[in-house]
Amino acid sequence: MTVAWLGQNRGSVLVASADSVLRQQLINSLHGRNGAVGEATGGADVLSQLEIADYQLLLLDPRLPDLDPDEVSELVRLRHPGVEVVRINPAGQVAIAESEEGARKPPAAFSRTESKADCAGSCGDALPGMVGTSLAMQRVYRLSRLVAPRTTTVLIQGPTGAGKELVAHGIHALSLRREHPFVTVNCAALPEALVESELFGHVRGAFTGAVQTYAGRVVAAQGGTLFLDEIGELPLASQAKLLRFLEQKEVQRLGSSETAKVDVRVLAATNGELTEKVANKEFREDLYYRLSAFPVRVPALRERGKDIALLAEYFLAQIQGGGKPPVLVRDALRQMEDYSWPGNVRELQQALERACILAEGEPTIRPEHFVFTSYQWTDRRTPESYVASFND
Repeated sequence: MTVAWLGQNRGSVLVASADSVLRQQLINSLHGRNGAVGEATGGADVLSQLEIADYQLLLLDPRLPDLDPDEVSELVRLRHPGVEVVRINPAGQVAIAESEEGARKPPAAFSRTESKADCAGSCGDALPGMVGTSLAMQRVYRLSRLVAPRTTTVLIQGPTGAGKELVAHGIHALSLRREHPFVTVNCAALPEALVESELFGHVRGAFTGAVQTYAGRVVAAQGGTLFLDEIGELPLASQAKLLRFLEQKEVQRLGSSETAKVDVRVLAATNGELTEKVANKEFREDLYYRLSAFPVRVPALRERGKDIALLAEYFLAQIQGGGKPPVLVRDALRQMEDYSWPGNVRELQQALERACILAEGEPTIRPEHFVFTSYQWTDRRTPESYVASFND
């Protein structure tokens, strides 16, 4: 395939198409350009990718599986005026969306960086149950609010303890399904032999121990949202059955030949890179693309340092209950901001709870009240050794 025109031969390009063969042909044709080349599988994926990376050109296949291409083009024009959109015609060739002379340029007073930081709208509104005003979290809020009203499958990525399940709850709470069930399945906690039964149910006598019929978690989420946590741990054999459910929206109980239609929206989460599992043949590529129709990446706590004070205030009020919470002295807050928080928000909450206990009812929390669990911390104290020192 020959790409006849791509404007100036520089800058990063995002190739968007649900057709993996076409995407690869276009990527190969872009070899030798100065700039990175990314890929997206649909309209929602395009909007997500543009939030987290800088692209100057979008090659857009109008045959999108989720969003209307005109809607995508308009959203890109409004939110990312520095990105030029070029359509791919039905023959798979690059069509010139705008002439080179008339190509859209961003206004002189409007830079790409400013467009991402401009959150005078819903992108700055925290999701229900979440705390933080950092730019990294505003992006999460914005993407989540954008996708919440739709039925699009969302893949929530981020490190352990960063708040992926809270994001899933927030998307459900803002969706049209909020009055219906939110059902969580921890894929890492299910024995491989019981995954299919747990997800899709079974009939009585389907296997040893199946003394009664069980509907399964998917049916339990009817009309609502199914949240598949740690999706990367799902066994390969079960991945094929999950893909079939996502494509056909129907379930077949173990031991039964009958199928039943269900109306369930799926959100999935992973603390690792599923692309690595795909490359290692540990995760189905077709399932990955089905799940990642709209990816949302939750940042590590170290990427949102300005939120630490807000989170500390929130957790201290929770820990204290109805009473007046203790106050962090400046040196204690500075110590918290200097720490890397490998356990993320969950570790922060636990550190504050320990600090409250060790403060023994004092009105302030000082640096000496903190015990950090990471072995990388320069203090080298462990919770056990620090608490033991109070008994010396």
